[in-house]
Amino acid sequence: MITALIRLVEHIEAHLGEELDVAAVARVHGTTEYHLRRMFSSLAGMPMSEYVRRRRMTVAAGDLVGDEELLAIAVRYGYGSTEAFARAFRAVHGTAPAAVRRDGGPLRAQPQLRFRLTVEGSIPMDTRIIDRPAFRLVGHAARVPLVHRGTNPAIRAHITALPATEHARLRELSDTDPSGLLQVSADIDPDYSEGSELTYLHGVAREDDSPVPVDLDVIEVPAGTWAVFRTIGAYPDALQTTWAATATDWFPANPWRLRQGPSIVSVLDRTDDFSTATCELWLPVERDAQP
Repeated sequence: MITALIRLVEHIEAHLGEELDVAAVARVHGTTEYHLRRMFSSLAGMPMSEYVRRRRMTVAAGDLVGDEELLAIAVRYGYGSTEAFARAFRAVHGTAPAAVRRDGGPLRAQPQLRFRLTVEGSIPMDTRIIDRPAFRLVGHAARVPLVHRGTNPAIRAHITALPATEHARLRELSDTDPSGLLQVSADIDPDYSEGSELTYLHGVAREDDSPVPVDLDVIEVPAGTWAVFRTIGAYPDALQTTWAATATDWFPANPWRLRQGPSIVSVLDRTDDFSTATCELWLPVERDAQP
């Protein structure tokens, strides 16, 4: 995976003004574009799309020195007009291209990323691999923004708006693993961009042939393999730390990659104030092909 990320960065540098073929880089290294994008964003701390934008504007700043027409520079970096280029430039540097051409700055450079293998994983991860037939996730769904750290206010508001009787009703509908009330995230941006929208479902798992009340939302989950990570500790910190560690520690050391599908959190036990909890994080995976 580290080699694939290094080659991806090299591909970005060689095609800053062109459409990027991330899928081709992934295929060469026996993985998928979806997995490569997710690992990039997890390890780089920013979506790949944001990194590309920053690199383009960093290199473009150097081209502003001289008398070349602004439109020619804009087209070189994939923008059809000087206005679109100026908006992207200002978003990165905080100033307009004309001001940089006149005054020389200020500029905010994005260095080229370098991925290196370091020794991690001193803390064992409680993980198991499960093959599951098709099942359904049923409950109450809402579109919410992605939040990387801390409590998600939109999700909290969605859950607290449900009456206590509805939570009890959902628990009674659970008839398969993952058990209990579930926190489901689906339709997630492959770049895992903070603030991007996803579908959040508060509900339970049911067998594929079990009936579903007509007033509930349904996510159909096809048969497949799941990596299940158990976490114990402060909530949601321990869960979010484990989620991050899947990218930094677990996936690089194991022959699995993420596949498209919902991620699921099952809360197995918790304190009354929900300050600490025992959870299971279910991630859809498939075997990583050999390059």
